[in-house]
Amino acid sequence: MSAAWPSRLVIASHNKGKIVEIEELLAPLGGETVSAAELGLAEPEETGESFTANALLKARAAAEASGLPALADDSGLTVPALGGAPGIMSARWAGPNRDFNAAMARLARELAGHSDRRAAFVSVLALAWPDGEARCFEGRVKGTLIFPPRGSRGFGYDPVFIPDGHSETFGEMEPAHKNAMSHRAVAFAKLLAAYRV
Repeated sequence: MSAAWPSRLVIASHNKGKIVEIEELLAPLGGETVSAAELGLAEPEETGESFTANALLKARAAAEASGLPALADDSGLTVPALGGAPGIMSARWAGPNRDFNAAMARLARELAGHSDRRAAFVSVLALAWPDGEARCFEGRVKGTLIFPPRGSRGFGYDPVFIPDGHSETFGEMEPAHKNAMSHRAVAFAKLLAAYRV
């Protein structure tokens, strides 16, 4: 595994919102990025039992298929009142059409009768090289869930999540403000520190 940042990197995702956010967060490192979707790479089945396992699975699959270093993110929303759900199933709650309005409605139904609305967004970044080596970086931001959803920015569960110390949901925040403090930003800060940027 190289200690230097690669000049060309695959973002191992087919999620357009996530790709845009990752490209913005990677900007300080320079280099060219290409998404797994642009390369026509298949999405591997996420069979891991943790965010770290799934991030590694996706990064290694993209690195092996492309012959390039690959960066994958596995992230989701964990809700203590629901035993940590949706957790690694966060995207799957949205169904095959990635309908996060349906996922947020399910979240509201599952939380009916619970007074505990604490939640955390978790992101694990896995950077994998074609030789199989990999490094992982985890970020976490705590907050509270609110219903009905507020705001049309961001993606996923952003419109129902208010980070601690704030009054706006991630869905209401200016993207630059959210990107500076999100779970993904925390993980990226660790990655940037590792590559001395």
